[in-house]
Amino acid sequence: MPYDFDKPVDRRNTHSLKWDVKEHELPMWVADMDFQTAPEIQAAIQERAAHGVFGYSIVPEEWYQAYMGWWKRRHGFSMEKEWLVFCTGVVPAISSMVRKLTTVGENVLVQTPVYNIFFNSIVNNGRNIVESPLQYDGNTYHMDFETLEQKLSDPQTTLMILCNPHNPVGRIWSREELGRVGDLCRKHHVIVISDEIHCDLTSPGQEYIPFASVSESCRKCSITCIAPTKAFNLAGMQTAAVAVPDSNLRHKVWRGLNTDEVAEPNSFAVESAVAAFTKGEAWLDALREYIQENKNFVEDYLKKEAPQIKPVSSQATYLMWLDCRKMQGCATEFTRYLREHTGLYLSEGRQYGESGSSFIRMNIACSRNQLEEGLKRFVEGSRDYEKWTLDMC
Repeated sequence: MPYDFDKPVDRRNTHSLKWDVKEHELPMWVADMDFQTAPEIQAAIQERAAHGVFGYSIVPEEWYQAYMGWWKRRHGFSMEKEWLVFCTGVVPAISSMVRKLTTVGENVLVQTPVYNIFFNSIVNNGRNIVESPLQYDGNTYHMDFETLEQKLSDPQTTLMILCNPHNPVGRIWSREELGRVGDLCRKHHVIVISDEIHCDLTSPGQEYIPFASVSESCRKCSITCIAPTKAFNLAGMQTAAVAVPDSNLRHKVWRGLNTDEVAEPNSFAVESAVAAFTKGEAWLDALREYIQENKNFVEDYLKKEAPQIKPVSSQATYLMWLDCRKMQGCATEFTRYLREHTGLYLSEGRQYGESGSSFIRMNIACSRNQLEEGLKRFVEGSRDYEKWTLDMC
């Protein structure tokens, strides 16, 4: 079945976080897509809505089977039903686990630049952020294992949040890298929350490796956060899961999620997830092809029109991490200049950690026409900004 990702969708006046902006502004920031979800998922939601009664919901057997079947079929990883716990979202789950698995004043390690909401989950709960910066070689990012072990060896560091695949840099971590993380965390008695929400948005021909699948060390110390929400554009459905192989750790996580009241589905959470994981495969594969074409378009466009700005090599997500180190001026200031003078709304890299301060994040999950309009604004804005910067000197 062909899917039309070029079809424009007007999201203004729909109470959209992303599109609640001024009329002339073009938002390409927060990580949700401007595509309608798969027709098969729409049909399941419409069928549920037609019933007309929206009382309390349970988590049925087909929900567990949908998750287990998808991860076995798509990712070669056999999960057991007992591992899975429903939750309303990955971020609520992470915040709950920070509260349940650590105490106030302890350290939670993240590898920066990284998804900025991790910082909120840590700081808002009275814990300390410990950064283990990734190493950038001018093309892609790598883990700094020497620094990582140094930070993990601190007895105050009791939890690590791993981003796999990594947002915003787009890395799919290798089996060797993940194995080393697992060995270090088990050695230093650190629990790993692996956020794998972007795992289904890999480039065609690329496959991610579930952290818990790598080794016994990874399995014993890990909590994996998974969901259909990023891949199928269902963030507003509030549907996700955590997979915890170790029974003692799972009990703690289950208690925390239930105490925080984030373990009960709404009327559409189960149906949308089941439809995604049982009927959405063809749509997802077409989406991945389209996103890769968008990535190629961005790379070619910037190489020709703004060669001083370089997209970082990416294997996953629909987010482009743009290296602005060779342009005149400051990337943070440039991001604000773009919104003020062109209406293009992007994410400044500094919010993902200080090591991201010379970068910008761009969401390219949109129609080609919209992407081209965003790039035109980006290039025109960069030329005006660099001229303005030089004039100010």
